Amino acid sequence: MDTPSSGAPAGRESLQPESTQSTNLPLKAMSPGVVDYLFRQLVSGRPAEDVQWEREGITLAAQPEGAELARRLSETDIDALTPTELFHYVRAAQRLAAWAEDLRQAAVGRYCHAGTGAPRPGRQAI
Repeated sequence: MDTPSSGAPAGRESLQPESTQSTNLPLKAMSPGVVDYLFRQLVSGRPAEDVQWEREGITLAAQPEGAELARRLSETDIDALTPTELFHYVRAAQRLAAWAEDLRQAAVGRYCHAGTGAPRPGRQAI
């Protein structure tokens, strides 16, 4: 029997999905919280996507930037999020970071240009 360079009998490679044939990378493990959530959804006959958190209040995607969004992000257990929730979490964190950066830039601009017209200590105004 012919054996390819991998050492497996000929014809065995075709049984592997194409995505694993080319890369041979291990699959990424899900956190225990995600596995538990998906199992509970499966047992109860509900879809894997979590829609309950959308019904309970404003979603992270709709939460305006500010202190409340920062609080919600900081109190979230990332390991318990589903992949979709994690995606929304990352997007909300990016929006919050951009908002905070805009605040910082505005403050730096105000600081740098605030004293240009005011007299400085020890100098007389002209």
